[in-house]
Amino acid sequence: MPSPLFRRSIWAIVGIAVLIAIVLAAVPFVASTQIVKDRIAFEMSAWSGFRVSIDGTPDIEIWPVFRATLTDVTLTDWEDAGGPPVIEAERVEIELSALSALSGNVDFSDAHFVRPTLRLKRLADGGLELPHSRGGRLSRAIERAQTAVAANPADPDLSSLPSDQFGTVEFIDGRVVSVSDKGEDEVLSDLTGKASLPALNKAGKLTATGVWRGEQVALELSSPRPLVLFAGGTAPIVASVKSAPVEASFDGSASLMADKHVEGQVKLSAPSLRRMLEWSQPGVLPGSPIGSISVASKVTGDLSRLKVENAQVTLDGNPGMGVLDLSLAGPVPSVSGTLAFDTLDLMTFASSFTPMVPANGSSAPQIDTSFADRVNLDLRLSATKATAGSIALAEVAATAQVKGGLAAFDISDAEAFGGNVQASIRFDRKAGGTQAEMRLLASDIDGGAFGAAAGMSHIVPIGRGTVSVILNGPGVSWNALLENANGSVAATFGVGAIAGLDLQAFLKRTSQGGFFSLGEVSGGTVPVDGVELKATIANGVAKIDKAEARTATNRIWLTGIVPYVGRGLALSGAIEARDPTTATAPAPKSTAFFVGGSWSAPFVSPLVAPVLSKPVGD
Repeated sequence: MPSPLFRRSIWAIVGIAVLIAIVLAAVPFVASTQIVKDRIAFEMSAWSGFRVSIDGTPDIEIWPVFRATLTDVTLTDWEDAGGPPVIEAERVEIELSALSALSGNVDFSDAHFVRPTLRLKRLADGGLELPHSRGGRLSRAIERAQTAVAANPADPDLSSLPSDQFGTVEFIDGRVVSVSDKGEDEVLSDLTGKASLPALNKAGKLTATGVWRGEQVALELSSPRPLVLFAGGTAPIVASVKSAPVEASFDGSASLMADKHVEGQVKLSAPSLRRMLEWSQPGVLPGSPIGSISVASKVTGDLSRLKVENAQVTLDGNPGMGVLDLSLAGPVPSVSGTLAFDTLDLMTFASSFTPMVPANGSSAPQIDTSFADRVNLDLRLSATKATAGSIALAEVAATAQVKGGLAAFDISDAEAFGGNVQASIRFDRKAGGTQAEMRLLASDIDGGAFGAAAGMSHIVPIGRGTVSVILNGPGVSWNALLENANGSVAATFGVGAIAGLDLQAFLKRTSQGGFFSLGEVSGGTVPVDGVELKATIANGVAKIDKAEARTATNRIWLTGIVPYVGRGLALSGAIEARDPTTATAPAPKSTAFFVGGSWSAPFVSPLVAPVLSKPVGD
């Protein structure tokens, strides 16, 4: 026979089961009568500070979680009841406390917004403004935090912060739109994530994914003192953004007061700078050919000016170090600073700021300099080793400048071709159109190395010398620039040789009459005492004022024109004895000839009639 203790235990278990059954039976009754949509709307409004409206009757679930499902929920500004909702959602699922429901109260900690829409105000400067409520527990909590921050900005009294429990807000398949006088524009779509804040004075975290400008973006944001951050105080913050075009992170402290001060470590990496620029649309040249880029540095400052210190920059695998200043205070962003690289592709770097190469591989590209009105740039850079196309350089010092319609890239000093090189390219937007200018000064260089880099296969001077090129013209397109260029070309070389010319074979062919290809007599070199070239360029046509090579016994000279359009040649010249009284066979006193054809395939025809012994202007 069961003992009295056993019987009492059985009755206790039965009593608890009956009590649970009564509670479970009572909850739906209470919920259906007391936890009505007005009470839920009131509680949501008390937290948010917005007018909350709910269409339809809440759907109450008991098991496995006590949950109320609301449909067509809208949050509207109390002072703009006729305007569009600040937030609206097709459905909101709220997890409720069963015990609070039995007492007629609404107590919930988790809310799930399904297909919500958040509306932001589009400002006149293009920025976006978050909605502001006119009260509510969140607003009052921020006001209390602002008081604590104002009393001691460096170390606010955290014990004075409200400790109300909050919970988690989850959003699924949402979107963010901007509102202006022109209507609504979608900013973010497919927005899914959650914001967790156990209590107002505790650490908070936001995670979200969405689509921005056609790319999937993942965002993580956390802070141990989010309420201090919202109140304008300084608080630690960790943030990261991940997408296919770019990944970035920040670990430091920030202040959301008027100056928006930040200090911490920043990392950024992009597999393609061009793709990142096209996606972020900052107004910098979209045709930039730079491949991968990564930056790791310390950042201090505010939104008007940021200082990037000890920046570790890697462009296409080329590491560098430097210091940068970023200013957003003016009408356009400004970037200035210095960067030093071990190795660098100068053409790739310069093309980020000047239209150095054709965009998208076009053979006749338009030169787009409109970006020069949307950014100011002043960068000084150096490289131990560098390349500019097929040209190898060393100990390079250069500058890149973009300001007020002017875009320029200057190499102020570099070692190349065994000598020194200076070069610049400038695009200046003026009322009459964009003007371009290119300059090159190569001093004490190896002529053979220079000719090989320039792709010159005929009549290349070998020796030490100087080359100067100045071109300017309309910067509408590359073809227009070269077809209408004005400027000059000059070169002077000392003792050496001319490669690609067999002088004896040349004289023999001219004595036989008839025209012949210059390639037929290109299998030799001619020792020279010096070479000099002077040409004037007008409207894309080079007029050779003087082209002379001096051997021990002869003088070889040319004069004529070389147009860019058609790449043709129209030159006349002669080989004559430097001292006609001492001329010896087989060279006659003067051998005259004409050079025609094209740059790539010149031909020579001897002249029957004698020509002037000296070129015009000699």
